[in-house]
Amino acid sequence: MGALSLTGCGLAPTTNGASAPSSAGRESAPATPAPTAAASPAPTASSSGQTPASAAETPAAAVPPAPALAAAPAPAQPGPAAGQALATTGDGAQAAAAFGWGPVLTGDEFSNTGAPDRTKWSVYNSAGHAGKGLRSPQAWSVANGVATVNGDAAGTTGGMSAKFAEQRYGRWETRMKTNSRDPKYHPVLILNNNAAPNCAEIDYAEGSTVTSVMRFFLHYACGGADFQTTTATPVDSTQWHNYAVEWTPAGISGYVDGVKTFTDPNPAHQPSVAMKQTLQLDWFPDGSATKPSQMQVDWVRVYK
Repeated sequence: MGALSLTGCGLAPTTNGASAPSSAGRESAPATPAPTAAASPAPTASSSGQTPASAAETPAAAVPPAPALAAAPAPAQPGPAAGQALATTGDGAQAAAAFGWGPVLTGDEFSNTGAPDRTKWSVYNSAGHAGKGLRSPQAWSVANGVATVNGDAAGTTGGMSAKFAEQRYGRWETRMKTNSRDPKYHPVLILNNNAAPNCAEIDYAEGSTVTSVMRFFLHYACGGADFQTTTATPVDSTQWHNYAVEWTPAGISGYVDGVKTFTDPNPAHQPSVAMKQTLQLDWFPDGSATKPSQMQVDWVRVYK
C-alpha cells in the first residue's frame, strides 16, 4: 500500500508516496470472462484492471478543502490517530447531487436477479491477485438490488470489469459496503485500462489490512520515488457509503458521502488513456487462517 497521512474524520493530506504501492497493481487481464444475466438500465436519479490487482445513512462531518500536495512520503500503512472518530454511517449524500453532476449517463443499478448482467460486466475467471487464490464467476450474485461478491476461507473471490463508460474524463460514483471483513480481503473500486502506460490507475476506494480507513490512490508511474498520490479517510465500511471520483482536465478529486477527501491538480499525474470501472474483493494471504468476507455494491453510476 502507499504511504498515507491521516487527519480527523474527513480529509487526509495527499502525499507523494514512495514507500510502497497500493494493493491494486498491474497484472495481465483475466483469461475467461464469464457470461451473466440481464439488468435494467440505471435511472436518471439515483487492485487492478490491468487485471486490477488489488479495487448510507447519517450526516458526514464537513471537512476543509484538500491541502496542497506534499513532497515528503508519510509512514506506510497508518490507521486512524488516537481518539479519531470513524465515519460510522453515511448520510446517503452523493457527490453527484452535492456538486450538480447532472443525470446518470450509464451504470448499473443491479436490478436483475442471478449473475451480473453480461452486457455490462466482464466477470473474472482467473487466478487471484499476484497468482494467489482464484477469481471465480461463482463468487458473484445479484439479488434485491445489490451485487454481492464473497471471498471464502481458501481465497476464492471475485472481480469484474465494466463494459460501459470506458472514457477519458468523467465522474463515477459507487455505493458500497463490506461485512466485518478479514483484513486479508481488500475491497477496491478502480478506474483502469489494461493498456495504460506508466501503470496509470485510479483506486477511488481501496481497503487494506487497516480495516478502519478507506484509501484513495492515484498511480501515475510504475515505481520509483514518485509514483502515486494518496489519502486515507476513516470509514466504517460495514455501513453503506458513497464513493466517487471526478476526473477532468483540471485534475482528479475523490469523495466519500459527498465530501471531498482527495485532490490532485497536477497535469503530469493524469492518465493519458480512457479508463473504465472495475469492482474487486482481493485476497492477500499471510499464512494465517482466512475468515470468509463479503463486499456488496448497491449501484454504479457514471456522469458526464
